[in-house]
Amino acid sequence: MGHPVLRRIAETVEDPTSPEVAALVLDLIETMRQAGGVGLAAPQIGVGKRVLIFEVPASRLSETEAAHAVPLTVLVNPVVEPLGEEMEEGWEGCLSLPGMAGFVPRYRRVRYHGVTPEGEAVIREASGYHARVIQHEADHLDGVLYPMRMRDLAAFGYIDEMEKTLEAL
Repeated sequence: MGHPVLRRIAETVEDPTSPEVAALVLDLIETMRQAGGVGLAAPQIGVGKRVLIFEVPASRLSETEAAHAVPLTVLVNPVVEPLGEEMEEGWEGCLSLPGMAGFVPRYRRVRYHGVTPEGEAVIREASGYHARVIQHEADHLDGVLYPMRMRDLAAFGYIDEMEKTLEAL
């Protein structure tokens, strides 16, 4: 947090199939896996391009939602649009704000589209955790970190400290 590339709108990628994009995607995947995250956007590794990756593993979903797991997805020049006005709040963390979490409102349902590094179009609808993840990562491409979306900063802090408070209750 604080790096200038995280505060800027990322540049559109002219050729999603370029070798530079392929190399960037490999770097994103390696970084996300090493950090144990479920998503990562190019600005988070210092590259101001509109590229993101994410996955929605079954292990992060409830038993009833596990069938809606989403494999590793790579999107170049993604666009996310809400489907309706309904929002829900949920806890989020971020690899750019290690050790912290906040209670963030997000649209309940969204549609998103983009292009893969192979040049294939991706168009999907998402709800629940899937919708939260794609909105979070797409925000990075617009210079937005999740605390900027929060309604109440009293629900923002270090995870360790918040867990201590919950244990004491």
